[in-house]
Amino acid sequence: MENIIVLSGKVRFSITLDPTVWIFDDRKVDLTTYFSTSFEQTNELEEYTKSVSKHWDREIMEGAVYPPTLKTEKKYEKEKVLTGSFGIPILPFLKNAELDVDAVSLIIKTTTSEHEISLDKAKNLLLGFSNSGKPLSEDGPVHVYFGDGSNLKHPIKNVRELIIK
Repeated sequence: MENIIVLSGKVRFSITLDPTVWIFDDRKVDLTTYFSTSFEQTNELEEYTKSVSKHWDREIMEGAVYPPTLKTEKKYEKEKVLTGSFGIPILPFLKNAELDVDAVSLIIKTTTSEHEISLDKAKNLLLGFSNSGKPLSEDGPVHVYFGDGSNLKHPIKNVRELIIK
């Protein structure tokens, strides 16, 4: 149970977070490139339309047969999961917990200290859960990174509990 983190406090639903399963989550981000790339607001419908169009064009050009490049792409993605460093945004978890209207901050409890962060800043936090393809077993289960990358070299480690205050 040492890998489980509880999100509780001024929330409608307390949530139990298990970082060991996030490797399968589509919301995960690559920590090696996340803070060095710029982000744009994307329209999900537009992105979906572009991906479907790209797939359709590929089938027209190459036929519906799966060429070896698709197998190579899948192999690359599997390899990336086994060797990559990943994190997941905290915002979806905060939304699912349904914060109370009078909630003002997030307290991150570690084995040795507590860190209090305003909710505005907390909504941009990233929870790192793997390093070089391995779970963070020594100083984990998660490392907390600020959304702006200001603590990239020294994240908050040994997190045990997240409390909305």
